[in-house]
Amino acid sequence: MGTGTSTDLTATELAEAYGSGELSPVQATTDALAAIEARDGETNAFCLVDAESALAAAALSEQRWRAGRQLGALDGVPTSIKDLLLTKGWPTLRGSRCVDREQDWDVDSPIVARLREAGAVLIGKTNTPELGWKGVTDNPLTGVTRNPWDRTRTPGGSSGGSSTAVALGMGTLSVGTDGGGSIRIPASFCGVVGFKPTHSRVPLYPSSALGILAHGGPIARSVDDVALMMDALAIPDHRDPFGLGPVAASFRDTSGLDVLALRMAFSADLGYVQVDPEVGRLVSEAVAGLQSAGARIEASDPGFEDPIASFDVLWEAGAAGWLEMFMRDHIDDVDPGLRGVVERGLRHSAQDYLKAYTERLSLGILMGEFHTRYDVLITPTVPIQPFEAGHNVPPGSGLPDWTRWTPFTYPFNMTQQPAISVPVGFTASGLPVGLQIVGPRHSDRLVLAVAKLVEQVCAAARRPSDCP
Repeated sequence: MGTGTSTDLTATELAEAYGSGELSPVQATTDALAAIEARDGETNAFCLVDAESALAAAALSEQRWRAGRQLGALDGVPTSIKDLLLTKGWPTLRGSRCVDREQDWDVDSPIVARLREAGAVLIGKTNTPELGWKGVTDNPLTGVTRNPWDRTRTPGGSSGGSSTAVALGMGTLSVGTDGGGSIRIPASFCGVVGFKPTHSRVPLYPSSALGILAHGGPIARSVDDVALMMDALAIPDHRDPFGLGPVAASFRDTSGLDVLALRMAFSADLGYVQVDPEVGRLVSEAVAGLQSAGARIEASDPGFEDPIASFDVLWEAGAAGWLEMFMRDHIDDVDPGLRGVVERGLRHSAQDYLKAYTERLSLGILMGEFHTRYDVLITPTVPIQPFEAGHNVPPGSGLPDWTRWTPFTYPFNMTQQPAISVPVGFTASGLPVGLQIVGPRHSDRLVLAVAKLVEQVCAAARRPSDCP
């Protein structure tokens, strides 16, 4: 059961408690730090915790709330940062021995800057695989991160530290990045909500070597909290060369959106994915629940073949850019799996890349046509259950790489569409399962509205604070 402290509360609930005076940001931050002290030793979600600066920021937030001058609903909410995002005053080591800790850390990435401006209390940085290269979370620098529901299992990745932290109340909110599923995979494996917005809706800086695949976004316990975060994170920043313009309305504003009138497609397997029976059953039951609530859902596959070959070229070619950025003089210190990805990337020609890029565009056009018939697409988030920690693929599976067990996520990095994972239940062994909702580009509010309906229909699923 939950602990009965503020770590059980969502950001929305914390703001209400701050406003009424029932709770203070200092107490919420103290509770979050206590949860880290109690739980992080066995999960290794954090690579840096700064209690002193967090409590100082919480004290300033408390003064604002008492004076009625709070900066918004995120003011005073304990929040962690994935250790791929530059954070002023803290090293951003990216899980790598190749990054020099002894340099000036005097720049905030856009995501971190927006959170500071919104008054969020930054408590520390969360673990990531080296440079965020894979769908699980372990690295040569700070070791293996473990699943909040079963410490022998992986939380997924590459935002596994962030998802684990949120699931265990070690901070109410977190932020991650997603180049092939890195927000949605761990959200599904950890039983939290993870949102990959339309590409560059949340600005990134420095530009990722993965470029057209890379997204930043929120991880939280509820869809409402994700929407709250999006209102802060989606402010344009001139440092993102792909950046989009200002949004027209709050991501919490669902006026004019009749979710039950939408045309929804459900694809259980995209036409080619082998899905674990328990995962498939839980997702299908959630879809049936949506239909019982009045949602209009048809079984329909988008009609594309697995784009893994093109994704591999785009991913590996992008990863090759890390050689000059981080590895040139430290190649022997690099995760061997990442070294292999970089070496394959260096072998791709310009023609290889252009062919993969063209196939990416064709996939986007196909999905655009699909969305003239269906407003959203529903799929499982991940076709398997969390597997043993410390492995890139399920032991004994014979799979060559992490991308082969996450076929529902990376296609929508290629198309740059918004996609969210929402928890819909638990397997017989107590492991979470997520459902993915994908919408057309720029339909972020629509995707969040459908996710809210899923959350309501699946309300019987245990809250993340019930993690053992």
